[in-house]
Amino acid sequence: MELIGSNDTAHEQESQTPADIQMIIITGMSGAGKTVAIQSFEDLGFFCVDNLPPTLLPKFLELMKESGSKMNKVALVMDLRGREFFDSLFQALDDISESTWITPQILFLDAKDSALVTRYKETRRSHPLASTGLPLEGIRIERELLEELKGRAQLIFDTSELKPRELREKILSRFASSIEQTFTVNVMSFGFKYGIPIDADLVFDVRFLPNPHYIEHMRLQTGLEEEVSSYVLKWNETSKFLEKVLDLLTFMLPYYKREGKSQLVIAIGCTGGQHRSVTLAEYIAKHYMKDYQTHVSHRDIDKRKKR
Repeated sequence: MELIGSNDTAHEQESQTPADIQMIIITGMSGAGKTVAIQSFEDLGFFCVDNLPPTLLPKFLELMKESGSKMNKVALVMDLRGREFFDSLFQALDDISESTWITPQILFLDAKDSALVTRYKETRRSHPLASTGLPLEGIRIERELLEELKGRAQLIFDTSELKPRELREKILSRFASSIEQTFTVNVMSFGFKYGIPIDADLVFDVRFLPNPHYIEHMRLQTGLEEEVSSYVLKWNETSKFLEKVLDLLTFMLPYYKREGKSQLVIAIGCTGGQHRSVTLAEYIAKHYMKDYQTHVSHRDIDKRKKR
């Protein structure tokens, strides 16, 4: 189902049109995959809010209208919070239905009782509605409460047999429209003396390579300068390292992309993050620019200047 609607005023036409606006309300059974869903919508560029109280939904809509095109793709997770939750949500949905500028779409995530029980056992979580602590009791109560909301949903995904990666792929496929989702390779240089980057997926230590720091006239230069980069790259061990690491990355990157990662952070570290790591980060980033959306950054390149 496509999101449709019409504008009432010229002001609304100037700010947003229904074809440009998407509001997805994510709800469903506890344990059916709402966390994976909201993360998937984040990767699609949606403005995401987890556990928004239904009473705040009308106010949120006002903010969307006022923001113009800055907030035209929104995903909201509305989770189980008792009977009052549903009364408020149904009232908010009824109010929105009278609006002519937006039509929200409800994505309901469901799963078989047996699958939900297994997930609760694996995570050792207790169901929020299980007074006795038995997951199946809470699941049955929740399913009854959600019956009407499920009937209002435009999309129902049964995640019983889906792995998190498969649910993610299903959401990306359904909501990505014609925009191909990009996989970004971020290559970062850093200095071990300042700590390993906490957001790195892969870390390579190049402190074994000859260090330009010990050549006096290069000491204050960086790997962005031709003299330094030529010095780092001229060594046989540098060539062998690049050959092996590029072979490894060329093998791994397609699998990371297939697994559903939106980005991969590759960190190259030397002692101070000024010479060797900078040179090699630049080299590796340029190598993959033809095949992937690639960015390069140098976390510690100016640390020495600030001391």
